[in-house]
Amino acid sequence: MTAQTMEELVSLCKRRGFLFQSNDIYGGIKGLYDYGPMGVEFKNNLKQAWWKSMVYERDDTEGLDASILSSPVVLKHSGHEDTFTDPLVDCRACKSRWRADQLFENNKCPNCKSEDLTEPRPFNLMFKTAIGPVDDGSSFAYLRPETCQQIFTNFKNILDSTSRTVPFGIAQMGKAFRNEITPRNFIFRVREFEQMELEFFVKPGTDDEWHEYWINKRIEWWVNQGIKKENLKKIEVEKNELAHYSKRTVDINYVFPHGEEELEGVANRTDFDLGSHTKNQNDFKITSEVMKNSSSTTKLAVQDLEEKKWYIPFVIEPSAGVDRGVLALLNEAYREENVDKDNKRILLSLKPHLSPIKAAVIPLKKNNEELVNLSKEIKSNLQTLGLGRVVLENSGNIGKNYRRHDEIGTPICLTVDFETLEDKSVTVRDRDTMKQERVSIENLSEYYKKYFN
Repeated sequence: MTAQTMEELVSLCKRRGFLFQSNDIYGGIKGLYDYGPMGVEFKNNLKQAWWKSMVYERDDTEGLDASILSSPVVLKHSGHEDTFTDPLVDCRACKSRWRADQLFENNKCPNCKSEDLTEPRPFNLMFKTAIGPVDDGSSFAYLRPETCQQIFTNFKNILDSTSRTVPFGIAQMGKAFRNEITPRNFIFRVREFEQMELEFFVKPGTDDEWHEYWINKRIEWWVNQGIKKENLKKIEVEKNELAHYSKRTVDINYVFPHGEEELEGVANRTDFDLGSHTKNQNDFKITSEVMKNSSSTTKLAVQDLEEKKWYIPFVIEPSAGVDRGVLALLNEAYREENVDKDNKRILLSLKPHLSPIKAAVIPLKKNNEELVNLSKEIKSNLQTLGLGRVVLENSGNIGKNYRRHDEIGTPICLTVDFETLEDKSVTVRDRDTMKQERVSIENLSEYYKKYFN
């Protein structure tokens, strides 16, 4: 079973070092979270799995890591300065502020239930920061609200340096920032988050086919990370709710503890983005309603070698939030089981490639020099295989160690006991089944590699 409530996940995350409220010792800041020792490993494993599937396993994708600070000119021509807003209302009674589209209870303030609310007004979600030594408002940048705009502005650089031809993609992971009015539901909606985005450039006329391809591909990927297919739902975004750049968007929704919401969106952005940032827009047949008179000095277009014509590619964008992925996978992996009639255990049944710790090596007695030294040697040998983090647990309490690593999601625990000193084998315990088997130290590396591959 998955977690029944968000509180169960929050408790586990703090207890086992996955996530902490940022600036907690000073009361915290709403909408900001810090990834602890287990959380950073888990998040990095998820990102590596995405990068592997998008870049390493494909022959049509390149990577990018662009700057976080964004020029106002870029975000002007992308439409963000004018359209990247949420409707804001104030409660006159308790002075709280809310997104108008989240007042589900008959337009009442969620805090004090007052109906004395202001009319909705647009609130721009972008963070602004000064550039240079003098903050006089004349020189500023935005913290990027999404990672994709620098992909579009680097389109020609990547095209020229790699000799790619359409169709091809540019992948990027990184931080984005949105000044959310009401951050909520743990790490689901926050002000600082990470995105995993692919911009896949295609020839106009082939975009519908590629859009369907990426919708199915992304659902398949999430299933491979451990989410049951029945817990993922394809939602067609209504025409009147589409972003200003989108021809069609399909959201991949997941049933989170707080309800069904978007895990990833797959959008057909048409030629809006490259069209917005390209010079001499009138030289091209641009389908979308881009902002005219771009100040860019670059032609973001490609040549059709058969027709000898230049055109601006369409873009298919699968865009996922790392933090939402972490939350969904934690929820999906959460289990409560009866060990016997008097004892229960909590475990995270994560896919091994996502587990923060791949194996724990546990000497049966912590003050026994022979057992501890041999355990350190085994731990070191497994660590050199490069499959992820291996830890030494030298507490001497085998039962508590097992329970701790069940909750962390460690797939296997290796116990070095006194029998090991005689037969040169260790006890390997499986997290999910709790079954144990003896494996010789000589064969341990091969067993370990086979387990994870």
